[in-house]
Formats: sequence, C-alpha cells, structure tokens
Amino acid sequence: MVKRIVVNINTPEIAAAARFYQDILGLEVMMDHGWITTYGAAGQKMDVQISFAAEGGSGTATPDLSIEVEDVDQVLEKVKAAGFPVEYGPVNEVWGVRRFYTRDPFGKLVNILSHNE
Repeated sequence: MVKRIVVNINTPEIAAAARFYQDILGLEVMMDHGWITTYGAAGQKMDVQISFAAEGGSGTATPDLSIEVEDVDQVLEKVKAAGFPVEYGPVNEVWGVRRFYTRDPFGKLVNILSHNE
C-alpha cells in the first residue's frame, strides 16, 4: 500500500523554493541536506493522489502541481504581492473549486485551489 507520494523538482537553485513554497504557501522545511530541501505541512493528514490529465479543465494547460489551500484569495494576494505571474483566474469552476494558476520560481505551472463550501 502506498503511504506517500513526493514531488521532486530538479533545480540548481534550491534556495529559491523558500520564496514561494515557504513564504507564500506557509510550508515548513521538513528536511534540508543542502542538495535537497523538502517542504511540508507537519501534522497534516493528506490523501495520496496522483492525477493524469489531457488538460487542466476549462481548456487550460495541465498544471504541474495542484495545491489546495484554506483561502485561495489570501494566497492570490500573496502571489501578486511577491510578483509571481497569475496565468489563469481566479475563477469559480463548475466542478466546485475556486482556483488560479501561477508559476513557481522554477517555471512550474501551479494550480492553487480551494473547494467551494
């Protein structure tokens, strides 16, 4: 049985991850060996998921990562203030999520979303 799935992003600029994943999304450094830094949310139960997609929905490009947050609009403001590009949205999708796309420091397309209540 799978216990965890880890996303690995290859980059020579590991420290640049902190600006997006720690400062904007609030993830904590879980491990740092110099050649790899892992960010996470300690104590959070997260479901194991892996998706395969022909598109990102609503005719958008397939994102490299999807990150669910508590308040998508709060994260959107942090993304804008930090100068990261917003490439789609924010939008309330018919399948029950509010989301936007941005790019992280490594050019990865990131889908930031919250489920509508």
